[in-house]
Amino acid sequence: MLKIGEIVETIKGIVETKVELVKFEIQEEFIGIIFRLLLLTFMIAVGLLVLLFFSFSLAFFLSQYTKSPYMGFLLVGGLFLVLLGGLYNSRYSVRLQRGVEVGLRRFIFNRRNKNKNDE
Repeated sequence: MLKIGEIVETIKGIVETKVELVKFEIQEEFIGIIFRLLLLTFMIAVGLLVLLFFSFSLAFFLSQYTKSPYMGFLLVGGLFLVLLGGLYNSRYSVRLQRGVEVGLRRFIFNRRNKNKNDE
């Protein structure tokens, strides 16, 4: 017959294994979230650089088109001012907030399921 001490040790080993498995899964999920946050930060930085260079290109083009060295920059600045005003007016939009929240939540917290083809 099995001794009660052996049963207790077996159950203790099973519980310790489960705890280690849960710790590993939490750590894996945390690292995935950190990676996606860093990726999002990098994507925003690159997007801002692209916007900056396109803005300069548009400003120089409009300066040549209007034959005025500063008019293109004023027009692009005015365009961004109008955009800022539109964003300021829509800051309390529930639909916009919900859309941004859902998009960020999907990007940060949802990870792709591993398929056999991904490995």
